[in-house]
Amino acid sequence: MTRVKHLESLLSRPEIVVAPGVYDALGAMLVAEAGFETAYLSGASIAYARFGKPDLGLLSLDDVASALAAMSTRVDLPIIVDADTGYGNALNVMQTVKRLEREGAAAIQLEDQTFPKRCGHLSGKSVISANDMAGKIRAAVDARQNPDMLIIARTDAVAVEGIDAVLDRAEQYAQAGADMLFIEAPASKADLQRISERFAGRLPMMANMVEGGMTPALTATNLEAMGFSLVIFPGGLVRARVFM
Repeated sequence: MTRVKHLESLLSRPEIVVAPGVYDALGAMLVAEAGFETAYLSGASIAYARFGKPDLGLLSLDDVASALAAMSTRVDLPIIVDADTGYGNALNVMQTVKRLEREGAAAIQLEDQTFPKRCGHLSGKSVISANDMAGKIRAAVDARQNPDMLIIARTDAVAVEGIDAVLDRAEQYAQAGADMLFIEAPASKADLQRISERFAGRLPMMANMVEGGMTPALTATNLEAMGFSLVIFPGGLVRARVFM
């Protein structure tokens, strides 16, 4: 089974998929040996480990692609790849998708922040227009070679525009062809519930659990009960490294 088909199979199950965050091939090996069936290549964790700096738009496509290539040659896990803003406009997004797919991505996540972006759980974010982001999503869908490789649309507009506007944004991204939706940093369990009620059952929904972040910490079981299909814990490994 290919990595893409493996991820598709995981997401078709009723149980939520748990994806620990990784930033290098050794971490991917540890995740695989621990029994997890997928992993999340976290841009923030690459920035922490490689530069010793927070996630402030420092990474390039080359940084992420080289990390992914090393993982893909070492483990068979399907890797969900954090591609930030796609590193530019819609044309850049097309190049990003082609490169990351070639290096073994099973899913590629793109977000609607302006560049340089900021970690989704930091203040001071800004977002591009919903129309511009929808154009990026369409470009990503057109660029992929394997139609089963997932394009995940992330919106960071909760902190900028509020929950009502972000739900409308996510609707537009779904209509543009996104295969999964990721609404970043909802500030309450009630907001998570609203997100789930709007989209669960229509297409897979992704949640992000960041220690000390803006979203209340919930277990994978809690999120599964709310209707989420995938949960990432992007900073777990890098935090374990810091606090060893």
